[in-house]
Amino acid sequence: MATDSSVQGPTIIKRKKVYKADGHHGGAWKVAYADFVTAMMAFFLLMWLLNATTEEQRKGIADYFNPTIPISRISGGGSDGLNGSSIFSEDTYAKMGTGANRKETVENPAYGDGKTKDAQDQTEDVDTLAKQAEEKQIADELQGLKESLSAESRQLSEHLMIKMSPEGIVLEITDSESTPLFPLGRSEPSETMVQLIDVVAESFAEFDNDIKIVGHTDSHRYRNGAIYDNWNLSADRANAARRLLSRADIPSDRIREVSGKADTDPLVKDDPQAAQNRRISITILTD
Repeated sequence: MATDSSVQGPTIIKRKKVYKADGHHGGAWKVAYADFVTAMMAFFLLMWLLNATTEEQRKGIADYFNPTIPISRISGGGSDGLNGSSIFSEDTYAKMGTGANRKETVENPAYGDGKTKDAQDQTEDVDTLAKQAEEKQIADELQGLKESLSAESRQLSEHLMIKMSPEGIVLEITDSESTPLFPLGRSEPSETMVQLIDVVAESFAEFDNDIKIVGHTDSHRYRNGAIYDNWNLSADRANAARRLLSRADIPSDRIREVSGKADTDPLVKDDPQAAQNRRISITILTD
């Protein structure tokens, strides 16, 4: 049976819309991001370790990652090639080691006298102990002198004061209003000063240390325009004390310094005009 084309239905054309995505960029950014996160984690871990550990613990952690092995502490075996040194050289060292017989190392270098740091420290400790023993002996001697004077004459003992200084033991011979060491404004020693120096010189004969003598005054000034001032007065009084010590058989070569400081170093700082500021400081040097 023939078909009539006139009654055939309309032709339907179906169009498909295809959505195309962007091309694939690869995974390089992921690697970079992972490296960044790893670095940040390591950074915060480092910050935490620095805050939560002691110096010894941090040194132990450092040694774990970079161990100190004996081979890194010996000579490079070369002859100054590639920053090395000869194993027969005692004066030229490899970067991280020492010469053939290992008398010294980077951690324990030798000093000019051939001693290592440990040996030098031990020598310094011995010297320190010897100095302390010497200072104690001198201080005991001077304290005994003051106590003996207290028993004989309280008036004389009140003029003596003993103190420590970086240079040694300082014996302060201080003035007083009732029994002055020198006449006012003059450098001729009084009878009290002569007696004190004679007693002190006997004590100084017990040891051989050098001596430094310094004169001090109070803050009273001479009249305006006076050529002679407290600087001259303090130096002249120190020289007067030196002459008294020499007369008492103290060798002149033991006296290292004689000087005057005027009123620049008061003993009683709150009262610059106090009688105790007028004094003679005799330092038994132990440095």
